Amino acid sequence: MKDRALALAGLLQAVQLVQQMAQTGQAQSEPLAASIDSLFRFDAETPEAVFDGAHKLRPGLERLAGQLDGGAGRDAALTRMAMTVLHLERKFIKHHRAPGAVHDGLEEIARQREHFGPSHPTVLARLGELYANEVSPVGPRVLVQGNPVYLGQPDVVGEVRATLLAALRAAVLWRQLGGSYWDFLVGRRALAQATREWLDATA
Repeated sequence: MKDRALALAGLLQAVQLVQQMAQTGQAQSEPLAASIDSLFRFDAETPEAVFDGAHKLRPGLERLAGQLDGGAGRDAALTRMAMTVLHLERKFIKHHRAPGAVHDGLEEIARQREHFGPSHPTVLARLGELYANEVSPVGPRVLVQGNPVYLGQPDVVGEVRATLLAALRAAVLWRQLGGSYWDFLVGRRALAQATREWLDATA
């Protein structure tokens, strides 16, 4: 459950960044770099290694704790986005060509990521194109609400799509770790406890 909590924190960190982009036109640089970098760790030995350490998921862990608490700290829009990504993951994994096409695309983009860094506009633009070409057609569409001024800018749209790709990566990881919707129903208390343990460890 601790590993699953970390994967869900990765998912929520990414969708929270998407929300920031949609509302303000930009996102926090360090959490964004951590989310985007996870896309290129193909052979990580542990869930923690996917994100280069649990400390880089501190914003996502805090958000997950708030969502599980069910009180005033819960964000319904974030929950809807995250659940849509989890639904998208099921369709994506079962698709006949999308997973292979995304993997091949990421291997190509990895060279630019090494040269420019994970959150460089060129890298984000190419990741956004990969999402638009290979993931969006699989459906369902993730509804992103925000300021129309920013959501009408191609650069921001590309960054949103790139970050949704990172959210999908975390959703795939969660499922690989045995995650299911039962985690939110019967395993909610254990998930909350695991999240608190990660927060204590990264304090």
